[in-house]
Amino acid sequence: MQGLKRKLVYVGGYEVIGFAVGTAVMTALTGSGPATTAPLAIMIATVASLWNVAFNYLFEAWERQQVSRERTVGRRVLHAVAFQLTLVCFLIPLIAWWLDITLLQALLLDLVFIVYIPFYTFGYNWAFDKVFGLPSSAIADPVPGDGAGDGAGVMAEDGAAVVGGEPVSERP
Repeated sequence: MQGLKRKLVYVGGYEVIGFAVGTAVMTALTGSGPATTAPLAIMIATVASLWNVAFNYLFEAWERQQVSRERTVGRRVLHAVAFQLTLVCFLIPLIAWWLDITLLQALLLDLVFIVYIPFYTFGYNWAFDKVFGLPSSAIADPVPGDGAGDGAGVMAEDGAAVVGGEPVSERP
């Protein structure tokens, strides 16, 4: 799966899980009921979803320019940390406004998420790539004629063609 469909499935799953966890954690931390924290969680999920799509677009554009396109642990850590640090710039003012607290109080409240989200993002990305395969931006050498435009065909390390994760036998 590639392109916009991949991004929408990715963000949808990411945010549904994030919404459930976020509402529960915010309710526990603030002592407010779900009637207060659920709408805030929806707004956070909306901001995060929009930023997630934009951030991943920018990250994949950067990734395409790299000599090595392999998704290493370091690259995954960079993705998770950079996403969270940039997202915080949008969320702290939103949390402060919604809960009518100071920016410092909102930052302290959000520290739980600041620590948790990079681990969640790292794990979610790893699992998503295992289930749906890598995006075309992380596939180094497309095989001409085997769906290279959509990232479906790649070369295995031994030089054999691979499509959809399966080796392709030689064609006549």
